[in-house]
Amino acid sequence: MNLGKKMLWGGLGWALGGPIGAIIGYSFASMSGQQTTNYSRGSHNRAYPKTQPGDFIVSLLVLFGAVMKADKKMLKSELDFVKQFLSKQFNKTQVQDFMTLFRDIIKQEYPIRDVCKQIVNSMDHPSRLELLHILFSLSKADGDVHKNEIKVIQSIAGYLNINQNDYNSIEAMFFRNTLSDYTILEIKPNASEIELKKAYRKMAAKYHPDKVNHLGNDLRKLSEEKFKSVNEAYHNIKKEREISK
Repeated sequence: MNLGKKMLWGGLGWALGGPIGAIIGYSFASMSGQQTTNYSRGSHNRAYPKTQPGDFIVSLLVLFGAVMKADKKMLKSELDFVKQFLSKQFNKTQVQDFMTLFRDIIKQEYPIRDVCKQIVNSMDHPSRLELLHILFSLSKADGDVHKNEIKVIQSIAGYLNINQNDYNSIEAMFFRNTLSDYTILEIKPNASEIELKKAYRKMAAKYHPDKVNHLGNDLRKLSEEKFKSVNEAYHNIKKEREISK
């Protein structure tokens, strides 16, 4: 196994077990020469360690696969998005390994509810919010959002225990309308100035990049997009209402 593959598999923690471990088991075997029978579709009963960057990426690739297959088409633009995303996080050799893994993933059928259950039991809420944010980025990769992709993302959000307000907030960052700024801040258009400021502080704290520091600097930088959207929404509403402070 070359250095890139060692780094890939060495960077995984809880994702090597449970349903996700079963999904990636074939690729692990082909890369390392080990048998796939070490991986079961059942979940662990032990306490999981903190999510590693590799756990996050592999979980994301499994969810990516489910979203990409929703419209029954595998578009080059979507595959390019995945590769570009990985290229921002890893070196060329690692990207090749992850893309090999991803191509194996999308050939499989797997229980997305069970996958999400493993993620919920292993990954903190801020990291799950970032998963959702990136999934919406993927859905817009080809510029033509298919309703089935959104339906799958909605299901994934529910399975990940992301509430409706948080789902709507992140969705509004990608699909703009006249109420998007209010939706991002999770308030109604008739909210008072005090409520507006309170909502801004709450959402800025919820989406603060420091919440995902444990995922590494590159993924932390990526999470800044949500934080930026909150700031822009707050600024837009203040401008609309002519609030100076």
